[in-house]
Amino acid sequence: MKTKTLFLMIVALSVNLTRAQDVTTVNAKNSDISDNLDLRAVASIFGESANLEDFEKRLNDPKAQISNLDLNNDGKVDYLRVIESTESGTHLIVIQSILDKDVFQDIATVEVEKDSNNEAQVQVVGDVYMYGPNYIYEPVYVTRPVIYSVFWTDYYRPYYSQYYWNYYPSYYYTWAPYPIYRYRRHIDVCINEHNHYNYVNVRRSQRAVTLYSGRRSNGYEVSHPNRSFSQRNNNVSNRYELDQTRKTLAAERVNSAPRVTRSGNTSLYGTRNNAATGSVRATTPRTNAETRVRVNTPTRGQSANNEMPVRTTRSETATAPSRTSVQEVRQSTPVRTETSVRTVAPARTIQTETHQSAPVRTETKTRTVQPARSSAPARSQGSSSGAERRNARG
Repeated sequence: MKTKTLFLMIVALSVNLTRAQDVTTVNAKNSDISDNLDLRAVASIFGESANLEDFEKRLNDPKAQISNLDLNNDGKVDYLRVIESTESGTHLIVIQSILDKDVFQDIATVEVEKDSNNEAQVQVVGDVYMYGPNYIYEPVYVTRPVIYSVFWTDYYRPYYSQYYWNYYPSYYYTWAPYPIYRYRRHIDVCINEHNHYNYVNVRRSQRAVTLYSGRRSNGYEVSHPNRSFSQRNNNVSNRYELDQTRKTLAAERVNSAPRVTRSGNTSLYGTRNNAATGSVRATTPRTNAETRVRVNTPTRGQSANNEMPVRTTRSETATAPSRTSVQEVRQSTPVRTETSVRTVAPARTIQTETHQSAPVRTETKTRTVQPARSSAPARSQGSSSGAERRNARG
């Protein structure tokens, strides 16, 4: 018997281990590569930077964690370097991801140029492989960026990052990428909400387009030619259309989801509603307070003002009954009232009821005084009889 029990226990343990091994852990996958760097955040920190060196520092700040890109899949967020080209007052700033030794992938460009009104125009353009064609944001800053003051000077020199694979600044250290849903919540805090970020699909600076041609780095694209945005997303042209499609699908899911409403017994302003039967029962608040009712009852030999405690009960109105006998008041008849107040109610009483039941002590110790006229003759008669008896004796 013991052997059979031990055998069954071993079989059960083996089955449980087999089921545990069959459980598959599903990890959240990145919905798209472009989700790992929000270009609005790039435009936001660009307007807050003092120069391009400061801009590169802000892009790679381990505390801010603006980027979430891990293109080489080493479990660490890639370092983003910044290089610049200039021509006739046009500034082309390229953001590149360092993947390996002498291997870089362009992520986006920041194109700065003055218009005919001598006003600086900024466009943040996503790389076509990463974000699709013509994915462009134009930031409108509330305050004029400090970086503008150094761009158009006689002694200005284009910035070129000195960092490369395994050589990074002292402030930098690596961190693991977030899951996409967490990165989206995190990056919203990093975007300056006072600025405006307008989406456009046309590049303003043709000179910047010319400067960029022939200088593009595409190390990741060469290694993964089948992972371009157009091949990752067949139904949309760029990241902006992808965002709009996501919003539409999310709205449809919300509208199609069954709405959950509260049912059953709910209490609202003293009303209880039973959703199952459709009945409504009115309830009033209960009170244990006592109300003293002053009844003005004109009785013989007693003051008309009598105060008696009356116990209150539930009622729907706050008025005392208009006709109340003295006997009913003595028996603490419940008076309909809602709040504990001092109520003076004139009571109309019937005279016969008052003589019968009013609490007047008139039947005890009654003293009657005879009138004086009835006693005078008796005294006179008594005096004459006495005189006649005295004369007879004499």
